[in-house]
Amino acid sequence: MADEDRHLIETRLSSQQVYRGNFLDVRRDVIGLPGGGTATREYIVHPGAVVVVPMLDDGRLVLVRQHRYPLSRVLLEFPAGKIDPGEDTMRCGLRELAEETGYRASECARAGVLHNAAAYSNEHIEIFFARGLVEGSQRLDHGELIDVHVHAPEELDAMAGRGELTDAKTLICLLWLQRWKAGAWALDWQAVR
Repeated sequence: MADEDRHLIETRLSSQQVYRGNFLDVRRDVIGLPGGGTATREYIVHPGAVVVVPMLDDGRLVLVRQHRYPLSRVLLEFPAGKIDPGEDTMRCGLRELAEETGYRASECARAGVLHNAAAYSNEHIEIFFARGLVEGSQRLDHGELIDVHVHAPEELDAMAGRGELTDAKTLICLLWLQRWKAGAWALDWQAVR
């Protein structure tokens, strides 16, 4: 912890599990405030996830459309999924890419990490890019309904500008793609074994 941040750091005094489901773990903690006193923090413990930006040889991008129940709407997103216990994040991304889209990659690069809901969840999403794609068949989980779509980056940028593309991880991945293409942010490509 940096000295300049000490006045911001909260300390857990107690923790209570409020709800435990198949996927979510909801906690309520009492925390000590840096200047004295206490407060309550409620948050979701999440295993972490991976998102993949699949790039076809012609520059177009592979995305998925799926219904997101909490929003009662269908969203266009880059393929993503939660990390299984002990699973390598790159392997998770490649697995999710194959399961959701049918595509397999010959190269991938880790871009970084994003925290999509830091106010109420410890979820982190690792960002990967994939290229050298070979088309195959989807292997969807039971109850998973996904359509595969292909779009040019310019189409996605226009959709985002019109407010049609609202998924946070997808918007951040588009930013990363633009910055990489501009030569501002690096990607270290590795062969997939």
